[in-house]
Amino acid sequence: MAARPRTLPAAIAPVLVGTAAAVEASTDFRFGVFVAALIGSIFIQIGTNLANDYSDAKRGADSADRLGPVRVTSAGLIAPRRVLHATWLAFAVAVAAGVYMATVAGPLILAVGAASILAGVLYTGGPRPYGYAGMGELFVFLFFGLVAVNGSYYVQLEELDVVPFVLSVAAGLLATAIIVVNNVRDIETDRRAGKRTLAVRIGRERTRVLYVALLAGAFVALGLAPLLTEAPAEILLALLSAPLALGPLRAVRTRTDGPSLNRALAGTGALLGAFSALLSAGLLLGV
Repeated sequence: MAARPRTLPAAIAPVLVGTAAAVEASTDFRFGVFVAALIGSIFIQIGTNLANDYSDAKRGADSADRLGPVRVTSAGLIAPRRVLHATWLAFAVAVAAGVYMATVAGPLILAVGAASILAGVLYTGGPRPYGYAGMGELFVFLFFGLVAVNGSYYVQLEELDVVPFVLSVAAGLLATAIIVVNNVRDIETDRRAGKRTLAVRIGRERTRVLYVALLAGAFVALGLAPLLTEAPAEILLALLSAPLALGPLRAVRTRTDGPSLNRALAGTGALLGAFSALLSAGLLLGV
């Protein structure tokens, strides 16, 4: 429960997209680096989720009336110290993967990994958690979009390009939509707990509009990629994932109950997974 598997598509998707873009550009493929990037991204996400579970409980932000899934620390299911140990273990696995990538693609990737881990810890931890200040969506877009996609591309070819950058915008917008669902679901309990998330700051209706804009923006970025860059037209295969957006869109726009929004959260993750898998397939077909 603390690892929050429904959020893991946000960690897997950018690695698939960045790696596929690198293969499309060069046909060279570093399998070991791909596996390491996947492991590193997944365990940074797990470590972030564990750190969030621990820090929210420590601050008293996860109350019994929250609409989301049970948080193991605040519910007393696992001792806080054990959750903290699991957090650092997850980050240690990510560091090990980063060290391996650094031996192949250079030390720059260690700085990227360190920044990602620090962002994960400070989301709800530290003296001034940015997740409590309405900046969570921005950091998710940066780290699970721009950084993860372009980083996965870089460790394959040791260079950057405009194609993965545009595609990272699309992936980042969908990853951001996941946290928007989470925050619109928890808007009332977060307000009572003093968490000034973006949803709390701008209100439910504007947050709903933001969610629609994020999903629409991802598909617009996808459509622009073959026009503005050398991305192959085959990436438009990802448009086939669009029907998966209908259920989550309907729930976010019309529902306020926990079960419906939890399903919307899972559905948004599934949308990101399908979008990224089809996008990656399109890139490989364009080789």
